[in-house]
Amino acid sequence: MDIAIHLEGSEQQLIGALVRQERWAQQQLYEACYGKMMGICLRYAGSKDEALDLLHEGFIKVFQHIGRYKPGAPLEAWIRTIMVNTCIDYFRKNMRRRTDDLEQAREICLDGPDALSALTEKEILAAVQELSPAYRAVFNLYVVEGYSHKEIAEALEITESTSRSNLVKARIKLREFFALRRMEFDADELPPDETDR
Repeated sequence: MDIAIHLEGSEQQLIGALVRQERWAQQQLYEACYGKMMGICLRYAGSKDEALDLLHEGFIKVFQHIGRYKPGAPLEAWIRTIMVNTCIDYFRKNMRRRTDDLEQAREICLDGPDALSALTEKEILAAVQELSPAYRAVFNLYVVEGYSHKEIAEALEITESTSRSNLVKARIKLREFFALRRMEFDADELPPDETDR
């Protein structure tokens, strides 16, 4: 379900102004899309500063290639695709590839309920940002963006088994992260005399 971007004037006029590289149009589009696109970048980045860099790089690509946008298609979806691809490109350029074996991942796989179901968005985002770049990229592409392991393998230039392995390990790391946090919260809730034992 695509939500329309609420912009002043018609979309066609805005696109025309963007093609002519008019600053007011660029600012209007940036401000209208900032929140959602920053959310995407935060899921892939290790920090807010890194996410902001990805966001700006993505918007530069949007403004450079706005002439390729096909009217009739949702503009926000087109921008989202550019943002995700910018994050993937960043991952490819800056992170070393890990070729963990799927069999090794199966050995350490944990069964149990999904730890993410009872958490807030802010808690999940903080945990995802703690993952290694390889785990974070695969987790986001598979869980959030809905990519298949084959699509992830092609996008990140890794094998499908590495994609599966990194997803399993990302989930394990997230469970461990939240189990540790839960223990910290539980200890904080105990009366002072019980924590001294």
